[in-house]
This record gives sequence, C-alpha cells and structure tokens, in this order.
Amino acid sequence: MVLFKSSQRMKKLEYGKGSEPCAVLSSSLDETTAGIKQVLGDNDDLVIKSFKVFGQYEAAIFYFSNLVKQDSINHDILKPLMYVPDHLKDRNRPLSQLAELITKETLYHSQAQPEQSMEKVIEFILCGETVLIIDGMEEAIHIGTRNVEKRSISQPETEQVILGPREGFIENIQTNLALLRYRLPTPDFQVKTMKIGRLTQSTAAYCYLKGIADENVVQEVERRLSEIEIDAIMDVGYLEQFIEDNPFSPFPQIQSTERPDKTVANLAEGRVAIFVDGSPFALLVPVVFNQFYQTTEDYSSRFMMGSFVRMARMLALVFSLIFPALYVSFISFNPELLPTEFAIAVAGGRAGVPYPAVVEVLIIEVAMEVLREATVRLPKQVGGALSIVGVLVVGQAAVEAGLASPITVVAIALTTIGSFATPAYSAAFALRMLRFPIMILAGIFGLYGVVIGIIFIFNHMLSLKSFGVPYMAPVSPENYQGMKDVVFRAPLWLMPRRPAFLNSRNRRRLSQSNKRNGFDHE
Repeated sequence: MVLFKSSQRMKKLEYGKGSEPCAVLSSSLDETTAGIKQVLGDNDDLVIKSFKVFGQYEAAIFYFSNLVKQDSINHDILKPLMYVPDHLKDRNRPLSQLAELITKETLYHSQAQPEQSMEKVIEFILCGETVLIIDGMEEAIHIGTRNVEKRSISQPETEQVILGPREGFIENIQTNLALLRYRLPTPDFQVKTMKIGRLTQSTAAYCYLKGIADENVVQEVERRLSEIEIDAIMDVGYLEQFIEDNPFSPFPQIQSTERPDKTVANLAEGRVAIFVDGSPFALLVPVVFNQFYQTTEDYSSRFMMGSFVRMARMLALVFSLIFPALYVSFISFNPELLPTEFAIAVAGGRAGVPYPAVVEVLIIEVAMEVLREATVRLPKQVGGALSIVGVLVVGQAAVEAGLASPITVVAIALTTIGSFATPAYSAAFALRMLRFPIMILAGIFGLYGVVIGIIFIFNHMLSLKSFGVPYMAPVSPENYQGMKDVVFRAPLWLMPRRPAFLNSRNRRRLSQSNKRNGFDHE
C-alpha cells in the first residue's frame, strides 16, 4: 500500500483485483513522482524526464525506455510541449484548461487521454505508454507510444500449403487483427478485448462476424475468458486449457491455427476466433472433428483434386491409428487371415525375435516417439542427420541383432508416415496416444480387442461437445448440407448454406441468383 498526501485528504493506492478504493493522483508533482518510484522500484530502464510545459508549468514524463521509440518521445511529445506553438502564443493558458490544450491542440499524437487513477497510470507505464504529469493538475495524460520489436510476417511453419496465401500470424496481436481487418473490410467484423493475467496483463481478444456468429456462443466465449484468474498467460494454449469442454479427452475441442485465411474462412462460417498478445496462433471455436483433417488447400483447388487428397488424408489417419494393432492381432491371434506366402515370410522374418509381437511393436513405437521428439528439439542443421541415423543405422542394426523383425520396422515406419499426413498437430498427437492402448488390447484379445478399442473411441467422440456443438456433427446428428463437406468436398456452388450445427443467424452464404451451367444448385 502506498500513501499519497494532499492538502485536502489522504489518497490511497492498493493493488490486486477488486481493491477498493482506487487511488487518485495528487496535485503535487513531487508526491506523485515519489509514489510512482515507490511502486515501480529502482529500475534502470524507467525514465523520468523533468521539464516545463510551455516554459511555465513544472512537469515530468514517465516511460520505460525499452518499450517506446525515443524519436517519437523527442519530436512528438517533448518538442511541442517545451515550446509554445504559434497558434497559442497570444492566448491565455490557464492550468484548468491545460489538459484540453495539450491533448487537442499541442501534441502530435492521436492517442492522448487524461487519467485520474494512479492505478491506471502505473498500468499505462508498464504497458509501454508515456505518462505526462503536470504540477498542480490532479490528472495525468497518457500517450500511446508503445513500440515493441516484432518479427516480420512470414509463411506459416506448421501449416504449409501449395495453393493459397503465404501469410501467417506473428506474436503481435495488433498485427494479427490487422491481417483479419485487411480480409474483412466490413462493419460486421467485431473485436472485443480484455486483460488476462494478474502479472502479465496479457491482452486477449475474441473476434466474430455480427449477424453470422451465434450470439450464445459469443457470450459463452466471453464468460469463460472473463472467469480465468491466473498470474501469467504466455501463450494462447494457456487459454485453451481453461475454456475447453472436456480437458480429460485426448481429442482437441478447440482448433489452433496460424493462418489468417483459415481464420477468416471459419469466421465466415460463424465461428469465433481468440487471440492473445505474444502468441502467433488463433483459437477457433466451436469445432467438429472433420475440421482437423481439412486444410485451406482443399478449398483453393478444384473440388475433384481437393476430394481426392482429402480421402488420401483420411486413409492415412485411419491407417496411423489401427495399423500397428491390426498387425499385432494378425501375427499373434489370426495368422490364418493372411495369405499363405505372406504369413510364411512374416514368420521367417520374426524367427529369433525373443519376445511377442505386441512387445516388439511397443518397443519400436516408443523408440520412434523418442526419435521424433529428439528430431523436433534439435537444431535444423543436425535434426535431419539424426533422423537418417535413427531410421537407417539403428533400425538396420536392430534387425540384424534379432531385436526386431524387418516387417515390424516397415509397419511402424508406414504408421509414422501416415501420422504425418494429418494436418492438425493436436489431432495427430491424439491418434499417436490412442495407438498404444489399442495395441495393448490387440495383444490381449486380438481382433476383438481392436474392435472394442474402436468402439470405445467412437463412443467417446460422440459424447464430446465444443461450446455446445456435437463433436461428430454433421455425421451425428446427421445433416445433409453438412455431409457435402466431410469425406468428399462438393463444389462451392453446391454448398449454398453455412453448417447447420453452428446455428448461424444468417444461414445462406451463396446468393439464390447464383447459377452454374444454367441450373440453380440449391
């Protein structure tokens, strides 16, 4: 608690959420300066510049040197304040009108507002703004001078495409919102911001299209975000863990993306996008499972090409989930289901392996997961070399030593390649985790165990919801219009309506007058 003395009353400052009452600035410049120093401590990057406004009034500006652009401080703030402008030389400049003269007629800055709360003044300084305090005035003027270095806009690293834009989000939230504004020049695009994190005071924003997004979903997003109380928010993934419906499910109920075009496409369908300052990813809600194997390239290309690639992607998804379990069940319980020549080749390859097939597959799978994690964490210069050494040298040595059979190494390698075809990392990771219990069930019960595992997974997915939307929609509950964009991607002119499960207030996205080859494709 910091005390600010005034000739009329004692002014108190308290920190923490819900503290009462809020401190009011003292009219004494010396007392206010001492109070700010006491709160902010002895920081070498805290700059306090004393000068006289118009050569008449004692004043000081406060800012952190590493959060502002010094040239802007000198030319846009100090220069116009220290010298009387020509249009004010012959005018009376009383102290009671000084704040209005400075904000409206003097400063070369669009963001300059008065503030009486000491708590807000401290917050502005910590966020990178410059605060002007004049002796005799019980209000400060905060000026938006924040200037934090940021990386340039580049191609997304985690969502590569052949056809489509090459822009990706960066860590600066203002730049990310600007990328959306650039693609959505409409007054229906709404952005709401709030502060989350007692220490970091991170700026969070949720965006939606008014008249398209379901108002109940928008209100639910706002409610869940406003109830988060934590010291620090370092990434948008922190928010995901607080607002998802079922945190104990391996399947993600919120989709993350670093592509502006993908975000705009989801906003146009009626979803809500969530951002956090400092994170290059956006969260999209609500989501359904089929979103995780779709890419923006599916819609940028012709529908036949997009449908073919999507089917290949889905085949790889199923392949990566159940292929090791099917291999274990066929080898251990049902070899009669294999062609005779193939069964003989597999048996010959496994001759000399000292443990059952399920143990062998589990060992190779764990080794592949360790190798994958090591490849990701190592620098790019040596990551490729490690993968080659791990796959060729170690794999070949394990086969020659009799620790693994060649067919097992091939099966696990194909499974790993199939998992890379899933475009969403979070969904691919869920499948990687679920492979292990299905393999164990296959090692105990054979094909029955595989079927049991798949049934449990589907039952769990059918029970999930994302902000009130069934996870398996539009398959369950069934919707004809939505089924046009699940396995196959129908032509855009055959999908005139937005997904029904999003409860959009404006269902139609294609004009009724739109025709193709002389036929109205309603």
